[in-house]
Formats: sequence, structure tokens, C-alpha cells
Amino acid sequence: MKIKNKIILALDVQEKNKAYEILDELKEDLNTIKIGYPLVLNEGPEIITKIKEKYDFKIITDFKVADIPATNEKIVNTTLKKGADAIIVHGFTGKDSIKACLDTARENNKEIFLLTEMSHPGADLFLKGASEKIAEIGKELEIKNYVAPATKIDRLKKIREIVGKDAYIISPGVGFQGGSIKNTLKYANAAIIGRSIYNSNSPKEKIHEFIELSKN
Repeated sequence: MKIKNKIILALDVQEKNKAYEILDELKEDLNTIKIGYPLVLNEGPEIITKIKEKYDFKIITDFKVADIPATNEKIVNTTLKKGADAIIVHGFTGKDSIKACLDTARENNKEIFLLTEMSHPGADLFLKGASEKIAEIGKELEIKNYVAPATKIDRLKKIREIVGKDAYIISPGVGFQGGSIKNTLKYANAAIIGRSIYNSNSPKEKIHEFIELSKN
């Protein structure tokens, strides 16, 4: 997945009109967005289809799929058929649940991103010790795409070492949560940025700041 300017917009707003307003302003600077539960639960899953048709962005759905294999298959299949290009999947549920997501995505000619570790401090309690094992399972299953935190550069570096240089890592936590885009892109292929852009006085100016920083 080739991401323009190495930035994925986390579109974590709830209202359709607000989402369109942001995307209209930033459409020249992006080709990939991440949509999560706030927008989909408020507007319905058809919002994925509408955004895909209106803007033709690559859409990663951040549903952090985490259930038994049979349920995971249904979640992934339904989401991808709405127009998403990829879906984020939790790894702590184990190899069988991950594989169910991977197989279903492949049947749809789409992708998954395996979440190894989250960016907020509370995740350390359970996921810090498990993230390396999750990455190892991903490599065993020949998964190419991963999510690892920009707020924990040492952890991001370790995940990169495990999954290898050819894997594609996207990294949340730049900006509002304190992560540095410059440091993040030493190990990740792209940074996920949301509130720091769309809550700023000028989202377009803000994204240009991040683009310039990503070049250094």
C-alpha cells in the first residue's frame, strides 16, 4: 500500500459533513485515511462506501477486530465489501483468529494490518510483553502489514527488527499523543495522524508542516 506523503489521516470525527469538510480541504495532500468506530457507528457502515466513491481514497478501517475466528470472518468480510481496502486486526486473540481475518481479506483481494501494540500508556499493562510474540505470529503467517506505536520508539524499533525491512508498518501516536514524525519514520513506513491535523485552526497548513518534517 503506497501512502502519499507518508501520512495517513485518522478521521476520528463522528459527523459525515465534518468528515467531508476535512477531506475536501486535505484531498490534494492525502491518498489514505483511517476510519474507525466513531464515524461508522454514527453514520452507518455505508459511510465507508460513500467516502470511497466520493474521494477514491484508500481506506483502512480501524475496527481492531478481536473475536473468535468465525465472528472475525464475518466482521472482516462485511467491512471489506463496503469498500474498505484494509482492516486493522488485534493480535492478542491468537493465531487462529488472526488467520481467519487474513484468509477472509485475501478472499476479497484486500489486506489486513496486524496490531502489535497500542500507542496509549495503559496498553503497556497487557500488550507490551505480548507485542513481540504477535509480530512473530504475523511473520509466521506471512502478514505484510503491521501497526506499531509512534509513542514508544523502542517498541516500534523492536517490532521492525522482528517483522523485517520488507514489512509495511503504520504508526499511530504522532502529534497529539506526543510522537515525533521524524523519529517514527526511521522505523515505520507511514505515520497515522488525526487530532493534530483536523482540530487545528488550519488543517491544510498543519498537514504541510508534517509533510515537511517527514522529509528531514
